[in-house]
Amino acid sequence: MASRVFSRIKGRPAFALWRQPRAILWTTGGVAGLGFLIALEISARRYGLPGPITNQVQELIFPPASGPLLYAGMALMMVVLSWRERFIAAGVAIAVDIPFFLARWALDAKMTFGNGALWVMLGYAVIALTRRTGPERVLLLKGVGLGLLLVAGRKTGDTWLLITAKTRPAVLDPYMATADHALGNPSWLMGRLVRATGPFGELLLDLVYGQLAVAAVAVALYQLRTVAVERRFPSHHLVRTFLVIGLLGPGIYMIYPVVGPILAYGTGAFGTGGEQWAAALLWPDAPLPVTTPHPMSFDDITPRNCMPSLHTAWATAIFIHSRNGPRALRFAGTFWLIATLTATLGFGYHYGVDLIAGVVFAVTIEAALRSLQRGWDRSGIQLVAYGTAVFAALLTSYRYLPVEMAEHPWMFGPLLLLAMASVVYGYIRTTRLWDPKAAPLRQLEPRPELV
Repeated sequence: MASRVFSRIKGRPAFALWRQPRAILWTTGGVAGLGFLIALEISARRYGLPGPITNQVQELIFPPASGPLLYAGMALMMVVLSWRERFIAAGVAIAVDIPFFLARWALDAKMTFGNGALWVMLGYAVIALTRRTGPERVLLLKGVGLGLLLVAGRKTGDTWLLITAKTRPAVLDPYMATADHALGNPSWLMGRLVRATGPFGELLLDLVYGQLAVAAVAVALYQLRTVAVERRFPSHHLVRTFLVIGLLGPGIYMIYPVVGPILAYGTGAFGTGGEQWAAALLWPDAPLPVTTPHPMSFDDITPRNCMPSLHTAWATAIFIHSRNGPRALRFAGTFWLIATLTATLGFGYHYGVDLIAGVVFAVTIEAALRSLQRGWDRSGIQLVAYGTAVFAALLTSYRYLPVEMAEHPWMFGPLLLLAMASVVYGYIRTTRLWDPKAAPLRQLEPRPELV
């Protein structure tokens, strides 16, 4: 019986398992993802630069772009391992990194780390294929895939940003800056506030802004803490939302190319220059005068990565997923959201209207993934459709009504905030219906004692 070509598992032929909806979904997603990576690789090669696949392979030997991100990816992979295996994996990663680090120090090369973490993740992929079988193989491959997806998402994003700079010579910053008058020019106000905090405040905010993926991993590790015991992943967790935001967001960049106030109206990020491309040197000292906006030319290097603010979207996702954690995690999620919003505005990376769009974008994606996880119903469809409509209305108003928004801030400012709040309220109200709290037990009325 065991030698039959079509072995049976739980009463079904083995080949029939591939015809199940979940298997079809995973197969389709895997093929689409691979095709997307190949397309990005080809597009990057057209501009004479390596694509995401090449960049990832190079980090096996060459200095990684982000060592903490590679170790964060390895930490995600280790949720499927036992504690003994985790200690071994971490030890091997460090042991591999030490000679790389010493060699770079001797050659006076870029001092970084992370090669060991990538080697360990690929090593466990080999172990899964050669030493594990059945559900254990699938579980370990899922863990490796989760870690590599986090790293590949960064490489994919870098290539996307390159494409936006090469294919969108004109940017729409004048429209965003004009529309921002409806909110009181928050980037200009926060820029002066952050400047007043001095080096300490700037360093703290820069650290928070730059290590957002590490904060996401901390929340995800809490959500995935029982995977090694239960031998399965939860149906929904933060990493899924994080990756979908990063996948869809750059597509909006192609529609709304925006570089940000510090580049369009300042002296360049971190004082690196850029005055020759700026429309005026106003940020953060003087707001842009209200005039009829028009597209402006910009260089072919700077990413057009402002609309919507994906840092805001990611920080919003971290905040949402931290709500079910302990008090320390909820506090950390709140802090990271506030600090990220402050940094995006205070460093001049985004306009206020970018942040509103980013919140709506994140909440709508989270609602869609939650609906997909529990099964689509009327409430889920309505919530996602409403969030999508609000997001489209925001982008349309920024593009075609900026002057009216600037001239009537007391009307359009509250309307923008109300539109964002309505999506957030709809999400909270709907998800509470999806996850009702246990009803308290009714206390029985005391009966008179029989005499």
